[in-house]
Formats: sequence, C-alpha cells, structure tokens
Amino acid sequence: MVDAFDKRLADLSGQHAAAVASGTAALDLLMQEFNVGPGDRVIASSLTFVATVGPALHRGATPVFVDSDPATGLISIPLLRKALRNTRRVKCVIAVDLYGQCCDYDAIEALCAEYDVPLIVDAAESVGAVYKGRPAGLAGAAALYSFNGNKIITTSGGGAVLSRDPGIVERARWRAQQSREPVPWYEHREVGFNYRMSNLLGAIGCAQLDRLPKILRRKRRIFEFYKNAFAARPKLGAKPFPCASPKDSSHWLSVFTFPTATMRDALAARLSAANIESRPVWKPLHLQPVFRKCRVYGGDVAEDLFNRGLCLPSGAGLTPKNLVRIEACL
Repeated sequence: MVDAFDKRLADLSGQHAAAVASGTAALDLLMQEFNVGPGDRVIASSLTFVATVGPALHRGATPVFVDSDPATGLISIPLLRKALRNTRRVKCVIAVDLYGQCCDYDAIEALCAEYDVPLIVDAAESVGAVYKGRPAGLAGAAALYSFNGNKIITTSGGGAVLSRDPGIVERARWRAQQSREPVPWYEHREVGFNYRMSNLLGAIGCAQLDRLPKILRRKRRIFEFYKNAFAARPKLGAKPFPCASPKDSSHWLSVFTFPTATMRDALAARLSAANIESRPVWKPLHLQPVFRKCRVYGGDVAEDLFNRGLCLPSGAGLTPKNLVRIEACL
C-alpha cells in the first residue's frame, strides 16, 4: 500500500515521491541529503511552523529568517536576495507554501540558482494547490508534503519526500528504512532512520487521494462562505489573508486579517465562548524564544500578520449547521 501511495503521490505532484512517517521526517531526510550540519546556515521563511527549521537546528545548523511579502504573506524575494548575499555557509533555502498558496517558485528558483544554493519547498500546507499550472511542490531540488491530522488530506500522521531527481527520493526511501543494504542479512554502510510509513497509513492515503477533488471543492466553498459573510458585515473590516492567486490556492485554512488586534481577539473570544476554535496565524519564528539570537531580514510584515490575523474553522467536514453557528458569532 505504501508503494501504491508513492505512485499516486508521484502522479499528483509530477515528480518522484516517497511516503514517510511525517513531514518533519521528510525534512530531516532532506537535511541529511544536503549534508546540513554544525556551523551551516539554513535560510527560511519566518512566518511558518517551527518544524520547518527544527530538523536543521537539531543537526547544529543556524536558521536565518526572512520576512513576508505584504502582498502575499509568503517569503519576500528582495529580502531573500539580501539574506543570500550576506550569509555564509548557506546549505539550503526552505521556502514555505502558506495556508494553501504556493510561493513564487520561479523567482525563488532563479535566486537559488544565482547563488548556487539548493531550494527545498515546504509544501506541507499546499497539497492540491497549483503554481502557474504546476502542482504544489514542483520546484527546486526537493519538496515535502505533510499528511498530519489537520492537513488537506490526512493519513493521521505522515509525509512525503518529493523531487524531480529520482536519486534524492530513492536515498530518502532507503534512509527511512534504516539504510539496510539489499542483501539477505541485515547489513548497513550508513546508519539510517525508522521513518517508514506503515502499510495501513498508505492505504488510508490512497483513499484520501480519491477524495481530494471533493475536499478541495469543499475547502474553497468554506473560504467563499467567510468572504461573503464578512462582506455582509463591513464594520468588522475583515480581509482575506494576502494571496497572489486565490483561485490556485487549496485554501487549506481560511484566514482573515482585522483592522486591529483588539478586534481580532474579540472575535476569537466570541467564537471560543460558543465552543468554536480559532487561532492566530503562525507566530513568526524570529519572535520565538528559542530563536531569539537568530538573524532575521525584515520582520515587520510577519509580525503585523501575526497580530491581526485569525485562522477560522476550515475542516472539510463542517456542516451547514456548523456554518450557521459560526455566522451567528460574527
């Protein structure tokens, strides 16, 4: 079933694919592939989840963070250029697809090629989205998907390593299975990892891929529900999270920004009182205590989005009755 899931993922992503235990495991395997270690630098988006840079940090590397573009919320291309120009020992750039939209693959690939630095696309949040007609993650040296419990499709936990280079994917698959040599006995020329996906989760993944078109339609309808609900209440001043091409986004989460943090927090409190969960957007990594000594290029845009942005209930299983309850809180 894992083999079948790999093939389905390859068809979906337009490149080679190996399913593994989690998106974080996929990143760790890519850190191994690109020999990230002590003293190295990894440049990444600041507005993302900690797992984007966690594997690099565990290997002794130092993250360098880049602010968001105000028009998209994604990594700023001018600031990425500045970071590449001023940072030594850069082993890779990790560009993050955020809340269902793909970052500017063409511009980032061109920059990484100019500075001869591998690009990894963290497409954990964008399965099913497209960039100029290309599937999410089809860029750079490699990419990863996540199938965590809250993602577009889920295997309860799981991820995948993706690449147009079959060698990168084969080495990831081999290392995820303890780097066992192809002989009858257990022989190892390298110490690998227990990052395999189980056959049971592979089977769930195949079933989830069958439902992907329906899930994407549902996600986009939920986003339109919020967009129309806020448009009918202009005093709230809510605007969709910046997005370069809403029609190409998977709308993994429906995210809106408000004129002030006070208004955002008031709505979050109203929802919570009705037992409806919401949460702020990712806290920028350069604001996290664990990264307080790391360098950041810019930061104001990501901080502003964090202060005013709210992730609203977006599960594909939301019922009409659920949406009525949510709208009542608005």
